[in-house]
Amino acid sequence: MMFRSIRILAVAALLGSAAHASDIRRVVTGLDADNKSVVMFDSRMTLPAGPLGLHATNLWVTNSYPLGFSFKDDTAATPVGISPLDNGTKFRVVEFPPLDHATEAKMEPGALMKAVGSAAPVRGRPVTHPLMHRTRSVDYAVVLSGEIDMMLDDSVVHLKPGDTVVQQATNHAWVNHGTETCRILFVLMDAKQP
Repeated sequence: MMFRSIRILAVAALLGSAAHASDIRRVVTGLDADNKSVVMFDSRMTLPAGPLGLHATNLWVTNSYPLGFSFKDDTAATPVGISPLDNGTKFRVVEFPPLDHATEAKMEPGALMKAVGSAAPVRGRPVTHPLMHRTRSVDYAVVLSGEIDMMLDDSVVHLKPGDTVVQQATNHAWVNHGTETCRILFVLMDAKQP
């Protein structure tokens, strides 16, 4: 059932992703005081610029398992780093602009891994690219637009719109050597140590 829900979310995001390059519509449902299903939030979420030239926004954040419900509060603004909260999830969209080789060469080694910090899983090799990192999470990713390379320790996988990834606490870097911005929808779920 959960996989079906994620597929539905991915298709909905894919169909609605063409509206504006720097925002995305988010609709959140809930129950009102009479237990009737209602729309709690229906708004466009901007993707503000962040570190390393990325644009991203969290669409929803949880901090418990089994998942709880928030029928009043918008959890998207919950402070959270690269990894989801302990026992939580993070639903987000990230835009990866084209990265030229000169800029890539100037990036601080291990920059993104340093940002993950102590939330990183113990298992794994040292990272080999400034954008390479690993999180103690299982991540579902759907490429919505553009193309991107997913770098692993010893291989690179080229991804196009509609391609999906299940990332299981492994070293990876998202590197866009193309000519257009790549937009990816992510669901990150806290996990045990691998």
